[in-house]
Amino acid sequence: MIIASCLLTLELAGVFSLKEKRSIVKSVLKRMPQKFNVAVAEVDHQDVWGTAVIALVTVGNDTARLHSQLQKAISWLEHHRPDAPIADYEIEILT
Repeated sequence: MIIASCLLTLELAGVFSLKEKRSIVKSVLKRMPQKFNVAVAEVDHQDVWGTAVIALVTVGNDTARLHSQLQKAISWLEHHRPDAPIADYEIEILT
């Protein structure tokens, strides 16, 4: 079994309250599992307005497919959520 994870840091420049931030993050957390078959959670900076750290995780037996799946999720987020630009991301594969 191979575990692939991706840690995404989102910069939420136009957000001025936790309510606004949670609205954006909640939407992302709902769509990603439906679209890409990944587990998703906000894992850090929960009380910081302008930044969100989200983890995506998936499992399988093909490293290339898992990496591709996470890359597609990142690309989708970049194109469909301009209100949540990705400042940084890191993909890790555990075998």
